Amino acid sequence: MYILGIESSCDETSAAVVQMEEGRREVLSNIVASQIEIHRLYGGVVPEIASRAHIEAISRITYEALDTAGLSINDIGCIAVTSHPGLIGALLVGVNFAKSLAYAQGIPLVAVNHIKAHIAAAYLEYPQLKAPFTALVVSGGHTAFYSVDTPTDLREIGGTRDDAAGEAFDKIGRVIGMPYPGGAAMDRLAYEGDPKSIKLPSPAIIGDNADFSFSGLKTAALNFINSERQKGAEPSHADIAASYTKVIVDAILKKTEYIIDRYRPAQLVLAGGVAANSHIRGALEGLCKRKRIEFCKPSMSLCSDNAAMVAAAGYFEYLAGNFADTSLNASANDDGN
Repeated sequence: MYILGIESSCDETSAAVVQMEEGRREVLSNIVASQIEIHRLYGGVVPEIASRAHIEAISRITYEALDTAGLSINDIGCIAVTSHPGLIGALLVGVNFAKSLAYAQGIPLVAVNHIKAHIAAAYLEYPQLKAPFTALVVSGGHTAFYSVDTPTDLREIGGTRDDAAGEAFDKIGRVIGMPYPGGAAMDRLAYEGDPKSIKLPSPAIIGDNADFSFSGLKTAALNFINSERQKGAEPSHADIAASYTKVIVDAILKKTEYIIDRYRPAQLVLAGGVAANSHIRGALEGLCKRKRIEFCKPSMSLCSDNAAMVAAAGYFEYLAGNFADTSLNASANDDGN
């Protein structure tokens, strides 16, 4: 069946058409209207501006997605839309557009959890992937481990107690003058510095758990940078990026090994925008090879927010009979309430 996915949870407006059925996973189109240049002026996402940009783009890119796929709206068997979590104003644009389109065309509508969508991106490139498996979602708003019991049911089994890894990368990236989004620039710059040059605290919570805390790491890095600047010296940006990246990667590696040893999954899925970080991808690939489990990492284009992953998750919601109607609303919370 052909599924139209719609994504507007943050600062990317996206529409995609995916063909999903038993034994077949094909992305026919995946159109993304990026707002990076707009928000770069402010050093981060401005919710009101993001919502207005979604309104301007959503109709155009939806029909561009259909045209690129070589289909009409009459060929679509299901519309899937991100309903939570995310920026409430941004989500409302996608949800209301999807509801209107589904109602006008008489097409089934399903609501999709943004976290589930990131995980579902792996189904598009790993057809052998079957629940149950373990997933690590690393993004600007989330850093958590999930036990994926079925394609529509997941349980958090560990995660950050405060900030997310993506937010931590972006924050320090801004402080040392990296262009928005800071995380991507930090990834590249880290290869140029000495990862052992600056001593920073690990964000891995001590003890028998799979939890993180990134707030202390951010504070320590800020204190170091400010201390150096007060002395009249500008610290090496490359050394900061390298040391900061290493301590985050080491913490993720440590807690992932804990999860693997405790739950013994056959497959580990890495998902979320920060899953594009080359240091994290490389470290986890090595760990999974050593532990002899399959490592499923979506392509870079499927790590960031996109509608193909929403359509993939929507397919399983459709099979489970989890349909939405015109009462569907958006929610900023993970649980949809």
